[in-house]
Amino acid sequence: MIHTIYVYESLGTDPYLNIATEKFLLENVGTGECILYLWQNKNTVVIGRNQNAWAECRTALLEEEGGKLARRLSGGGAVFHDMGNLNFTFLMRDEDYDLDRQFDVILNAVRNLGISAEKSGRNDLLAEGFKFSGNAFYHSQGHAYHHGTLLVDADMEKLGRYLTPSKAKLEAKGVKSVRSRVTNLKALCPTLTIDGLKEQLKIAFGQVYGFTPETLVLKEKDQQVIEASAGELADWQWCYGPKLPFSVACNTRFDWGCIEIQLQITSGIIDAVNVFSDAMDWELPAMVQKALVGCRFVPEEIKKALSSTLEDPQILNDICTMMEEQF
Repeated sequence: MIHTIYVYESLGTDPYLNIATEKFLLENVGTGECILYLWQNKNTVVIGRNQNAWAECRTALLEEEGGKLARRLSGGGAVFHDMGNLNFTFLMRDEDYDLDRQFDVILNAVRNLGISAEKSGRNDLLAEGFKFSGNAFYHSQGHAYHHGTLLVDADMEKLGRYLTPSKAKLEAKGVKSVRSRVTNLKALCPTLTIDGLKEQLKIAFGQVYGFTPETLVLKEKDQQVIEASAGELADWQWCYGPKLPFSVACNTRFDWGCIEIQLQITSGIIDAVNVFSDAMDWELPAMVQKALVGCRFVPEEIKKALSSTLEDPQILNDICTMMEEQF
């Protein structure tokens, strides 16, 4: 049961330090504690843990214009961060994880600004029918977080130029571009500022949990741990990952998310696999990978291998059907 709530605000805009701070808070949040972490990244595209960087972002253009690509721990899709966007993270132990309560903090803060807001689908928040917040979730060793973006006054032109959503995703949404379905909160509340939204979030945080938030202060030794972790998160291999010279590739969008599977096949045996996905289950790609390496490239054997690993019957059926089309 939550008995203490904290607010921690990042003063820096480096994505690797900010994501490393999030990781540190996740690993160190205490029993009965909930932390609201508020942070901003400057000119950054952040992709989900299992996404293909080159497919989700115009990486060369981003780097050419001084931007950064970062990869987070959670699943989900790619997002653009600039100084007109505010990021939030709720961190707690698994037993205190309450998604409805966490969403209520965000919705109450926005509604207190006079904006009509609602939750939509698996991870979006809408205002007057337009998306202003995308959310993702992560659980590890009894600890959990729920984080998301809040578009206040983001540069929509850059958002549209850097992000490259798949054709399947756009068709599923029934729209022609990312920009056509998102909005800045400032468009609905012209006087809104980042600092103003932060204050409303702190107020709503206290109201929903029934406590006055305390300010969290990190020690110097904590910062040293965070800086070391930031170096790992900035590593090219983590951000981009290997490009596989594949023999077969298939990708489709399902209700539970997009998935792309690349197979390298030698003498009829699958000897290397890349799996990219924006599914909320961040462990899914690793499970598919593990099941298929060493498997013969035969429909029946592929289905058998996946059946021994994937527990969700819908996901299993969807992936098997997608791969059968390759034959």
